[in-house]
Amino acid sequence: MADTPAQTRERRPRRPEVIPEEKQFDERTLHIDRVARVVKGGRRFRFRALVVVGDRKQKVGIGTAKGADVTAAVTKATEVAKKNMISVSLYKGTLPHEAEAKVSGAHILVKPASAGTGLIAGGVVRSILEVAGVHNALSKSLGSSNKTNTAYATIAALDSLVPANKWVTAKAATKPKAVADTKKPTTAKKAPTKKTTKKA
Repeated sequence: MADTPAQTRERRPRRPEVIPEEKQFDERTLHIDRVARVVKGGRRFRFRALVVVGDRKQKVGIGTAKGADVTAAVTKATEVAKKNMISVSLYKGTLPHEAEAKVSGAHILVKPASAGTGLIAGGVVRSILEVAGVHNALSKSLGSSNKTNTAYATIAALDSLVPANKWVTAKAATKPKAVADTKKPTTAKKAPTKKTTKKA
């Protein structure tokens, strides 16, 4: 007798469950543009993607690339971002000091904030700070609103941060002078000089 479908299902070995791998990086698409190139037959349209990649543990990078479709552009930009990652110096979940950077027309200022403040930032700057692992910070865009230039200016500002243990303060700059010996150097005693009396 032929096996019933139920018996056939029972005999089949169960497939091993595929556990989805946890992503090492947090990848976010910041902006997508459709760009055109004029050729002899007309226009050729492509897509340009701006992507930020970070591990939320002080590493972040951005990349931009073009592709025939959105998926190809995002994939290329993600690879570029992973190759150009920087390490951000943090202090207790915030920035060690304020920093600013200017790239083309974009001018970005980032400042540290006390615990519980959160991220007072918008758009591109907020996304970059989040994937970098910054929990409390203030920011202000002082120039152009171009997203690509703003992203690169934010990365430049974060890259210029100096950790607290490498600060050169006024106290550290002036090295303590060596304490001089309190004892006076011994000098040889001079022979007493005879006083000459003038004759009248």
